[in-house]
Amino acid sequence: MEKFETLTGIAAPLPLVNVDTDMIIPKQFLKTIKRSGLGVNLFDEMRYDREGNENPDFVLNQPAYRDADILISGENFGCGSSREHAPWAIKDFGIRCVIAPSFADIFFNNCFKNGILPIALPQEQVDLLMKEAEKGQNARMTVDLENQTITTPDGTQVTFDVDPFRKRCLMEGLDDIGLTLEKGAAIDTFESGAQATRPWM
Repeated sequence: MEKFETLTGIAAPLPLVNVDTDMIIPKQFLKTIKRSGLGVNLFDEMRYDREGNENPDFVLNQPAYRDADILISGENFGCGSSREHAPWAIKDFGIRCVIAPSFADIFFNNCFKNGILPIALPQEQVDLLMKEAEKGQNARMTVDLENQTITTPDGTQVTFDVDPFRKRCLMEGLDDIGLTLEKGAAIDTFESGAQATRPWM
């Protein structure tokens, strides 16, 4: 998994509440088990019309936000079904950080497992960042995971909380497989001992 240390990039404003996983990646795109290739269908029903043409009013279709690295949205982001394709699509598009007042639990957990930093902040701080994000190409923010700060274009800093274990996993690029491989020596020792004491296994 790609490490997350410091991220500087464009922040896109999506001032909607209850953005569910079907809005993030509609059900017809869930046939794949690959983590790549889903970014083009992120927010598909809002980004495109029925003929597949881009909706110029949708934020990620606007020139200033096509390469957004950060997404700022409303409360209860990621609600709905527990599809892991939702963070896959967000990551594949290029977004590494989502900021909102609150998140659905399963989506929140899945973000950390896929190299995305979800940050929950009080509504007034999200409102401040949302206003900054509306500046378009001038909406470059820096998310510093080690120091747990978000710095706006004018230098304003907002601090955030993150679980220490999840912070370490993101900073070291450790997903569930990586965490298991960290215990490789202990697993080998156990397997050797188990084979010696239970040769019939």
